[in-house]
Amino acid sequence: MTATERRKEAAGRVRDAEDAVVRLRSGLAGVGVKLPSLRIDLASCTGDEPVPLVDLGRCSLETALRLSAALEEAAGHDS
Repeated sequence: MTATERRKEAAGRVRDAEDAVVRLRSGLAGVGVKLPSLRIDLASCTGDEPVPLVDLGRCSLETALRLSAALEEAAGHDS
């Protein structure tokens, strides 16, 4: 694989991670949850062949409980 092909592949992985962040943000908003630190981990996007990670970040206890409730509801378990 050429350097140009590797760069294109890496750029595609970063775009996929950006798309995942957008989808997560939208999906979470749909159940009333906002993770204020949701983003791509920039350090994971460096180097010749980045492997982007999605950083869910930190949130308040209230947000964590809302997220837990939304997941439990989606799984069909009432708490």
